[in-house]
Amino acid sequence: MKFQLLLCSLFTIVAQAQSENDYYKFSTDLYHNLEKDTTAWKYQMNATYFSISGYYKKALEIWDKNGFRKSAPLTASDSLLFAKSKPLNARDYILNRSKNESLIVINEAHTNARHRTFTQSLLKGLYDNGYRYLGLEALHDTLINKRKFPILDSGFYTREPEFGNLLSEALKIGFTVFGYEASDGKNGKEREIEQAQNIKRFIDSHPKGKVLIHCGHDHVFENEYKPWEKAMTGRLKEYMGIDPFTINQALFPEKGNPELNHPFVKGIPKKETVVLQLESGAIFNGLSNPKQTDIVVLHPETNYPNNRPDWLQDGSILYTVPKKKIKNTPVLVTAYRAKEYDQKGIPADIVEINGKEIPPLYLKPGTYDIILKDKNYTSTERYTITLK
Repeated sequence: MKFQLLLCSLFTIVAQAQSENDYYKFSTDLYHNLEKDTTAWKYQMNATYFSISGYYKKALEIWDKNGFRKSAPLTASDSLLFAKSKPLNARDYILNRSKNESLIVINEAHTNARHRTFTQSLLKGLYDNGYRYLGLEALHDTLINKRKFPILDSGFYTREPEFGNLLSEALKIGFTVFGYEASDGKNGKEREIEQAQNIKRFIDSHPKGKVLIHCGHDHVFENEYKPWEKAMTGRLKEYMGIDPFTINQALFPEKGNPELNHPFVKGIPKKETVVLQLESGAIFNGLSNPKQTDIVVLHPETNYPNNRPDWLQDGSILYTVPKKKIKNTPVLVTAYRAKEYDQKGIPADIVEINGKEIPPLYLKPGTYDIILKDKNYTSTERYTITLK
C-alpha cells in the first residue's frame, strides 16, 4: 500500500526528540494541528500523533478518514467458513505452536496500539519456550540493551506508551532487542531486501536463541507481493532457508466507527483475541490468494469503561489521580517508571483530564513518577507512587 510506504519512509528521517512536550499533547492541540495540515498523508500522520499521545479511539477515527468504507457483506462461502470455524484463544495457540518454531514474525498496524499490547502478552511465554531475541522495525537505539529501557530517541513509533511497555517488558524478561530497519533513503524492494539482510546478519551472529520479529503491516508477507516482488519476510525466508511462523494482526483491524468493522471482527463470540480453526482443522489465514501468513489474529471490538480501552486492564492496576492534585483542567497526566522521566523515557500510560471525570491510569505493579501538566505544558505536580 503506497501510503504505508510513504509513512514508513517519512518516519525513518524524523529528527531526534527535544522533550516529551514535543510528542505528548492535549487532544485539542492535536486536532488543531490536523486542521492545519494540508499534506496528502495528513490522516496517516495525525492518526499516529494521536496514538502516541494515548488517544486510542481518536487515532482509529482519524485513520478511518483515509476513505475506508464499511466492509462488503460476506459471500455465502465466507459466511459458511466463519460459521463452521471454531474460535481458539490466540495467545494460547501461538505459545503452544511456538515450541516447535525458531523464528516468528508478527505485524502491527502502526496506529493501533492494541497490536503492541498483544505482542507484549506473548513475551513471557515465548521466553519460556526458548525465544531470546526480539527484532523491531521501529527501533533505532544501539544502547537500549545496556540502558534497559527505551527513551524518546529510541525511535518514532516507540514513543507510544504501549510500544514503550513492549520494549520495557521484553528487556525486563531478559530479551535482547535489536533494530533492523534499512538505511535512510531505501524504499520499496531495496528496503525489504536490506531489512531481511540485517535480520539474517543478527541471527547468524546469535545462533543459540529463538527469534521474534515485530514488524509493520505488509512486511510480514511470506509470498510473492507485487509492489516489492517479495516483502521482508519473504526475503528472509529465501535468504535463511527457514519457514518462519507468520502472524497477521492487521488484516481485519478495528475501526474508529464500529459500523466499519469487518463481519469477522463483529462476530467474535467472546471478548478475547482469537484465531479461527476451520472445519478442516487448519487455522484461518485469510480470504484471498496467495495466502501471505500462517495465521490471522482477530481482536474483538474494544469497550471503553472509564473512557479507557478495556484491553489495557489485563494484568494492570487501576490508579486514579487524587482530586486534590488537580488545580484546574485540562490536565495531561503521564506516568513514568521510576527514574526514567529525567532520562527522557517513555511514559507507561497517559490520560487527559478535561472536566470533572478523572480517567484512570492502568499500570503494572511497580514504582512510578506521576507528572501533571497544564494546558501550557508546564509541570504543576510531580509525585511518586508504588503499586503492588
